[in-house]
Amino acid sequence: MNWHLYILSGVFILAGIFHLIKPKAFMRIMPLYIPYHRQLVYLSGIAEILAGIGILFIQTRSFSIWAIIGMLLVFFPVHIHMLVNKKASLNLPKSVLIFRIFLQFGLIYWAHSYL
Repeated sequence: MNWHLYILSGVFILAGIFHLIKPKAFMRIMPLYIPYHRQLVYLSGIAEILAGIGILFIQTRSFSIWAIIGMLLVFFPVHIHMLVNKKASLNLPKSVLIFRIFLQFGLIYWAHSYL
C-alpha cells in the first residue's frame, strides 16, 4: 500500500475526530438553511472516520473512496457559505477561503486516483 494512502486516511480520520471534539466550530460554518446542525456535524464526523479507516482495507476501499468524494461534493455549499458570509468565515482571509474551495477539487482528484 502506498504511503500517501495512509496520509489520505489520516486526513479524514483527523477531520472526523475534530468534528466530534469541536462540533460548535463546524456548526458555525453551516448555512442556516441546513437543518439539524449538531446531528449532521456528528454524523459527518463519524462518516469521515469510517471512510478514512475504510480506505485502508482493499475490501472497503472503493466504497470508502466514493463516500469521501460524495462528502467532499456535499461540503461545497459550506465552503461557499464561508466565503460569502462573514460570520461563517471564522475570520479567515478571503484568499484562504478561496484556496479551500480549490483544495476540495484536489482532494476529490486525490481520492479518485485510488479507484
